Amino acid sequence: MGSTSGENTTSAGVGRRDLIKRSAALGLISVPAMSFLSACASGGGNDQGKAETGKKTAKNPLGVNDTAQMEFVLFDGGFGKEYAQDAVKIYEKDFPKAKVKFAATQKIQSTLQPRFNQGTPPDLIDNSGAEQMDMGVLVGKNQLADLTPLLDAASYDDPSKKVRDTLRPGIVEMGQFDGQPVWILYYAYTVYGVWYSQKALDSLDEKYPETWDEMLKVCEKAKKKGMAGWTYAGKYPYYIPFSLYPMIGKVGGREVLDAIDNLEPNAWKHPAVKACFEAYYELYKKGYVLKGTPGLDHIQSQTAWAKGKALFIPNGSWVENESANVIPSDFNLAVSAPTGLDSSDKMPFGTIWASGGEPFVVPAKAKNAAGGMEQLRIMLSEASSKNFTAKVKSLTAYNGGTDGITLTPGLKSGVAALEKAGDNVVNPRLQDWYVQLQKEKIGVAGLGEMMAGRLTPAEAIQKIQGFADEAAKDTSIKHYKHQ
Repeated sequence: MGSTSGENTTSAGVGRRDLIKRSAALGLISVPAMSFLSACASGGGNDQGKAETGKKTAKNPLGVNDTAQMEFVLFDGGFGKEYAQDAVKIYEKDFPKAKVKFAATQKIQSTLQPRFNQGTPPDLIDNSGAEQMDMGVLVGKNQLADLTPLLDAASYDDPSKKVRDTLRPGIVEMGQFDGQPVWILYYAYTVYGVWYSQKALDSLDEKYPETWDEMLKVCEKAKKKGMAGWTYAGKYPYYIPFSLYPMIGKVGGREVLDAIDNLEPNAWKHPAVKACFEAYYELYKKGYVLKGTPGLDHIQSQTAWAKGKALFIPNGSWVENESANVIPSDFNLAVSAPTGLDSSDKMPFGTIWASGGEPFVVPAKAKNAAGGMEQLRIMLSEASSKNFTAKVKSLTAYNGGTDGITLTPGLKSGVAALEKAGDNVVNPRLQDWYVQLQKEKIGVAGLGEMMAGRLTPAEAIQKIQGFADEAAKDTSIKHYKHQ
């Protein structure tokens, strides 16, 4: 996320079923693939000026017209543009007669919204950053192409595998609104959790705590050495859920998080929510939170933590790049899945929140939709994925792509955390579906007030449930549900 993090961390989060269920359910939608691509070829109506489709071959499974222009507009943010330019060179090598028009901008909405309105959008867009176009609106107005043809195409490296079979958990679901089809392909992959210095933990002669009693013991030890147990982005307390939500899922099961996402009545009153809120409140009550934390923004809290003033911080994997200038070289950055309560938790230790960022879309009225999807297919190859990871210290949606790269400490730890989690990856959708509810209400007015000691856990739950009920009744908001 780099420069796009901080308050702009909303392009993540998603409900995830187990892999078998997922492929079965999504297998049902491979049928429209042909009709979609043949629609690209048929002229008339809105299809005026569409590139004719090329011949489908083993090397060209999407039937890209090898002489048609392909236009790609990238968000120029924390990940830079080099990784995309490198992938464009591969497209040009594969289709030497095609011209690629590539541009990078921070002003996605002001540059592209008029082109959507005129029916002349580019073929591939990285719709990210502060000027991100509203995905819900684009989907609601039928302005995006269904990416099922891409997902069902042969993967770039292995023709025996479909693209969808090479992706990390949750990526396909993230691109859906109310079930099928898939409108968005999130390219980056963020690991959320509790970040710390392995060196600092070793100096306390402690291992990362797996139960809450152990967490309190580690914090007490740190306090005796003049170090706070925790800090967080006090001005943006919607960072707290990066470790709190997966803890709720671990304690009560995925269905508790799904009920919260679905804005179900009394979802926040579940015993698992109550237990986790009380656990976090204990950090405040026992004086384990760095003094002054409620007044710190994300950069200030990360800097205090990097300087050794606090042991743990809830964050996403962009923190390694974002805090690179303040993290000491011997810090030994590590991330862990959230600590649970005890052995009665529904899910095992290692349950973590991880999900996609950097949403790529192909517009419905793209002249060369097959070309836009082919560019994504190239980016989801092992070589392009490795190139991205090596250049920007972040994983991609491609499930792999780390062999042979020297991983930075945080990235190495993130990969290990994902391996430990296995299928126990949760993806809350609140911050994706209901931005204002998640940030200003649950985050600032609820969790922020509780962690500052101005609300008890019971009062915070009451307040947050009220906010969720209001959002559920608000007809001006588009509502989404886990399928």
